[in-house]
Amino acid sequence: MNLLRLLFAGSGEFGLPTLRALASSGHELVQVYSQPDRPAGRGRKLLPTPIAQAALEHSWPLVRTANINAETIPDADLLVVIAFGQKLGEPLVQKPRLGAINLHASLLPKHRGAAPINWSILCGDSMTGNSVIRMAQRMDAGAILAQSQTPIGPTETAGELHDRLANEGVDLILRTIQNLADGSAVERAQDDSIATLAPKLSRSSAGLDFNRSAGELCRQIRGLYPWPGCRVRVVDQAGSEVGRLVLAIAQPNPAETSHPGEIDSLGRIGAGDGTIEILSCQPEGGRRMTLAEYRNGHPWPTGGRLEPIA
Repeated sequence: MNLLRLLFAGSGEFGLPTLRALASSGHELVQVYSQPDRPAGRGRKLLPTPIAQAALEHSWPLVRTANINAETIPDADLLVVIAFGQKLGEPLVQKPRLGAINLHASLLPKHRGAAPINWSILCGDSMTGNSVIRMAQRMDAGAILAQSQTPIGPTETAGELHDRLANEGVDLILRTIQNLADGSAVERAQDDSIATLAPKLSRSSAGLDFNRSAGELCRQIRGLYPWPGCRVRVVDQAGSEVGRLVLAIAQPNPAETSHPGEIDSLGRIGAGDGTIEILSCQPEGGRRMTLAEYRNGHPWPTGGRLEPIA
């Protein structure tokens, strides 16, 4: 195996499995770059990114920077970028001997952008995967070096798919690095004419409209869990709030009918073209559980309703 001097730039948890693999691969991890510490939690305490935290714990060389393009970059063979959160200028991309590559969690050119995993579920895709691409000045538009495919489970949440793709990306990155090192890598230009976008999500993306179809609602619930999370209040027949929770997994029952948002006699929720069955949820301040577990200690009143929380 040809051993290389590597740079790594990342911030989010998606890059953790690959960073750990690179550190133990025999390649030299010259420098890790991550975003500056950010306030988090109720106390707004400054905390390192997941990548920075891992580097600190393992004493890997770390630079926390608000602008990687302004840093003095050491000589290296390759820069690996995963969920970093900053645009890299062309001089930086070209500085390593073999350039810079990026792991993106979609089958590019589909779902270019900040939230490809969420959008693959929201759009009802049956398949997804990872792409390793050359870094380019246009978002996620670089030449494809390698891809892998995997089916999306019918009840798989965005969080579960995130973790699975993060782990599956390790082998893809390691193979690509070796192919670049020995000169066997083959690049394939993306077809811009079939590109789709996966824009950044916000809490406003999670507002449920129970007049939508059962299938759309179930995809929205799974595709936005655990963040930003489809939050609802449980309201009884008299209009009193009796609970708050985040919905995690639901499945559609298009043949059944009920008023949109209403809890029917089977505990299902009315949708625009049928009902949805909640399989998993997370009470406010609690752990994720099945709906049966939730109903053991919380009201789920027939004739009541679920109302979205903005």
